[in-house]
Amino acid sequence: MDLTIILLMVLASIGGSVLYTIIGIAPGTDETAVLAPITLALILLNVSPYVVLAFFISAIVAKKLTDSIPVAIAGIPGGVMAAPMVEHAMVLKEHGMPDVSIRKMASGSVIGTIVSIPLSLLVASLIMPYASSISKHAGLIFFLGAVFLAFLSANKLLSLLMIVPFALLIQGLRHLYWDIGIVPEGTTVFVSFFLGITIGPIVYKLFELMNKDYREREKIIGEKEISFKNQKSIKGFPNPFTILTKKEVATSALGSSLGTLTFFLTPVGMTIFLGEFLTRHIKDPVQRASRAISTMDGLTNASYISGTLIPLIAIGLPLSPMAIGPASALFNAPPVFTPEHNIHHIMSMGEIVVATLIGATVALILTFYVTIKFSNEICAFVFKWVPHEALIGLFAGLVVMLAFMDAGWANIFGVMLVALVAGFLHRHGVNYGVMFMILYAAPWLIGLI
Repeated sequence: MDLTIILLMVLASIGGSVLYTIIGIAPGTDETAVLAPITLALILLNVSPYVVLAFFISAIVAKKLTDSIPVAIAGIPGGVMAAPMVEHAMVLKEHGMPDVSIRKMASGSVIGTIVSIPLSLLVASLIMPYASSISKHAGLIFFLGAVFLAFLSANKLLSLLMIVPFALLIQGLRHLYWDIGIVPEGTTVFVSFFLGITIGPIVYKLFELMNKDYREREKIIGEKEISFKNQKSIKGFPNPFTILTKKEVATSALGSSLGTLTFFLTPVGMTIFLGEFLTRHIKDPVQRASRAISTMDGLTNASYISGTLIPLIAIGLPLSPMAIGPASALFNAPPVFTPEHNIHHIMSMGEIVVATLIGATVALILTFYVTIKFSNEICAFVFKWVPHEALIGLFAGLVVMLAFMDAGWANIFGVMLVALVAGFLHRHGVNYGVMFMILYAAPWLIGLI
């Protein structure tokens, strides 16, 4: 690793921080849908894995720092992981404290990052001796992971029943492509199917809107009026340890530690469970809300970082909801990365640590400062000038392009089919993680059948 690569990692981290500061504030963006396609595109462009990893780490830190801003100001989550904080943020807003809410959540994110990186390295080191045994049974582990996540889904029965049919759909399309000569036999079409799952809810909704009767039943909300409260300025560089009380720092650190240790579980579920569990004894509503949002934000950041780093360092397989979702391209992005040849195999543990520290440090310095100082101004700019539809169009266009690159025109329709099925299942309570696990387990499962 020479100075040129380090400089490129710093520049990529700055780019990731700036881009995902804006995306994080955009309301309703799904983490997988906005992180996976751009990371994947960089990998397929043969960008250095060192640079890609630094970019990705800075992106997730920046995204988690800023997706709480629209929650505090407008009660609209900037991402799926920010949704559990809406109720507590609204308590602070009702008490005229949206600026306090933003600062508490951003500071919690900083605590989560600081705690999760060293703890992730420790956990990865403990798991590493068992990596070869885990790799040998990858198909079975992914299948069991799908079953496990099915029990955590909103619709447990449907999630379980759809494991085999969804695997048949995935493998059926692959065999169809082999039989008609679209791709050489044995070539695994993976990337576009993965992205088809990520945009499933969007595609399903668009097809619903093609039905005139459905459109007429939909409520038209019109323009939404959002008011901003002037923030009290903070002089110098903000210090998260003074913004949070000692108890909030302690609870955020504890939540981040537990989130790191439970990296293999669903981040949303753990955020809700641990966030409420660690703060439910507090009687005062303002104190409870402050403690809850700082704890939850730290926990989400920690679960995202640990869910990426631990499988990446220890095993090289995406054995966590985070690794199998937003970070999937770091593990499998054919033909550049495969489960047998990815960042785990290319970079040493020390190199992964350096890239992680560069990405996280740049994002913390830039995005935390900007979030605390200019959250109102940035939020107003994004809400006014960055349409949600434009972001959706950008990522949908990337999916179509990558589908064509994977297996030509026919695969665009194949991905559309996968997206429709995934969107239907997601609408009816099937967890994203279940479908991603099935995508990985499909060859093993259908071969077993």
